[in-house]
Amino acid sequence: MAPETLLAHFSEQQVAAFFLVLARISPMFLLAPLFSSKMINGRVKGIVAVALTVGIMPVVKHGEIDLDSFAYAGLLLKEIVVGLAFAYALHAMFAALQAAGTLLDTLIGFSFGAIVDPVTGTQSAVIQQMYSLFGVLIFITIGGDTWVIKGLARTYAAVPLLEAPAIGSMVQGAQVAFSGIFTAAFMIGAPVIIALVIVDAAFGVVTKVVPQMNVFAVGFPAKMIVGLTLIGASLPFVSGFIADQLQLSVAQALSTLKVG
Repeated sequence: MAPETLLAHFSEQQVAAFFLVLARISPMFLLAPLFSSKMINGRVKGIVAVALTVGIMPVVKHGEIDLDSFAYAGLLLKEIVVGLAFAYALHAMFAALQAAGTLLDTLIGFSFGAIVDPVTGTQSAVIQQMYSLFGVLIFITIGGDTWVIKGLARTYAAVPLLEAPAIGSMVQGAQVAFSGIFTAAFMIGAPVIIALVIVDAAFGVVTKVVPQMNVFAVGFPAKMIVGLTLIGASLPFVSGFIADQLQLSVAQALSTLKVG
């Protein structure tokens, strides 16, 4: 079927609504966990975005769309902002995982060697990359992609297609998500951080008692063993934290989206 024949089956209003829905979905592929992964090809992301738009279109209720150039551009911008607000709340959860990994890399000493993280496409140390991949694994295992898509569909109940969102509420939600990144990162790495601080303090005392000991030669392997052991022991609890935090992030994202 020729493109002209296919487009003839759709009205201008349907095509305009399609691109508005696509504008709200697109920020997910920039910020949301898994959807924004650098391991996914850009063309694949585009195909998935269009497929999600087609799937969500039936639940989107709207009236007459103003097709004036400036009015329609304003609607597109509004949809992008709403999509960014929703995706940012989800991104904050994975940012906390990366921050926890970076903190542990610094304390253990792995930050001296950095490699390319396939999830984010940036330079990261070993523990940070491990936490990123572990977070994606848990996200897929618990069906996080389904929660995100359902949450995205519910944003149209909070902010309909032709309604303006409350900017103040979205800004406050972004502030809460950002301020909670370091708190969540410390909660994730707290057992390992406390143990490494105790190890550092113990080696400080030993250095005073036995000045001849090469603390750098002995301390690094000891911190590595203690750190990796406790990281392995705490991963099951981290997985539960991720599952709870994902549900909380979706709920918080929806609560910040209100009609202005």
